[in-house]
Amino acid sequence: MASRADNIASSLSFANFGKATELRQRIWFTIGALVVFRFLSFVPLPGIDATALAAFNERTSGGMLDLINMFSGGALERMSLIAVGIMPYITASIVVQLAASLHPALMAIKKEGEAGRKKLNQYTRYGTVLLCILQGFVVAKNADVQGIAVDPSMLFYVTTIINVTGGTMFLLWLGEQITSRGIGNGTSLIIMAGIVAQFPTFTGNMFTGYSEGNIGEATILFMVALVAVLILFICFMERAQRRLLIQYPKRATQNGGMQAERSHLPLKINTAGVIPPIFASSLLLLPLTLTQFAGSSVETDSATFRTIQTVNEYLTPGQWPYESLYALGIIFFCFFYTAVVFNPEDTAENLKKNGGFIPGIRPGKRTAEYLDYVLTRVTVVGAAYLTIVCVVPQVFLTTNGFNQFLGGTSLLIVVNVTVDTISQIQSHLLAHQYGDLIKKAKLKGRLR
Repeated sequence: MASRADNIASSLSFANFGKATELRQRIWFTIGALVVFRFLSFVPLPGIDATALAAFNERTSGGMLDLINMFSGGALERMSLIAVGIMPYITASIVVQLAASLHPALMAIKKEGEAGRKKLNQYTRYGTVLLCILQGFVVAKNADVQGIAVDPSMLFYVTTIINVTGGTMFLLWLGEQITSRGIGNGTSLIIMAGIVAQFPTFTGNMFTGYSEGNIGEATILFMVALVAVLILFICFMERAQRRLLIQYPKRATQNGGMQAERSHLPLKINTAGVIPPIFASSLLLLPLTLTQFAGSSVETDSATFRTIQTVNEYLTPGQWPYESLYALGIIFFCFFYTAVVFNPEDTAENLKKNGGFIPGIRPGKRTAEYLDYVLTRVTVVGAAYLTIVCVVPQVFLTTNGFNQFLGGTSLLIVVNVTVDTISQIQSHLLAHQYGDLIKKAKLKGRLR
């Protein structure tokens, strides 16, 4: 028989939005924040020559720039205030989390609970500022070398660094506001908004190529089928779980009998979500950015320039060195992030305190070992799934001349963030329905 929660969840519909005032305000706040993000992506940095910038984008289109624009929503090619996007924060998060798992002092801070988490977040912000200063200087240097800057003086360098740093920190603040006052995860929604904003451009370029005869009908049909299959596969795998049976001691019922309570511990196949491909991409973007921009400041006939050019060729999306490092990065961060968010020892201890146990497994240490055993094998499947979804379509698209931002990585981010946001909306609606039931029950009690 369906429970009261199941009945309420099945009755959720868009008609309930009119009654959920708080949820409606959260959604409007999220939409307004994303509009501000898109508006900032069109505000150019001071001192940039628009004509020279357009010519530079035509010469360097494809490869690394498309990969960076995937996360910044095209802000880099427009040299806007948020040219580097929110990727410095993600890179700093990777460094801090790795350090917290290896360094004893940071590991002790991590174990302090909420206070330790706030300290690590503060260190992450400091690292974000340092990376923004570095990347702001790289952006200014590249504009100077490529002739994009109107007046490449020291003032231009200082202004660019301040604007780039301020733009990224504002995006970080905006993402935190979306998380606390809006709906969904703010950082993920900002990245998703940048990806979705480029879908019309990709669709227009595809049909332009078809009208010019560069793309055949079979290729377009295959692209549509590939996107549909990827979306269905991602939705299926993101909802897939390995459920472990949890049994509690028998308890007396109202009829005088004894009844054993049973529950399930769900272990998601993809516990890490979209974190592994985002982390792996951000780590590969940093050396790509430095090598390509550094190559513009050396002589074209020097050995250093030839070395940098070779590195850029191999570390370009679609090339086997890049795809191999990308796949290894996804696998590593799958296991790393899963170990960060799920601790088998703590879970086993909580089950033991509440009297729960896995049938056939002794509570305590044996339960922790069994959870680690199951979680490792589940993570192997999740890592293989993420690697296939992110790497295989990207190789196919780059081989056939398509922009890689519509590959598996971007679809994974869009679908995953969308599903997570819809789940939060349903949770708010469910809480609103429960609130109405409680009010009705209190009203009936007073009437009686």
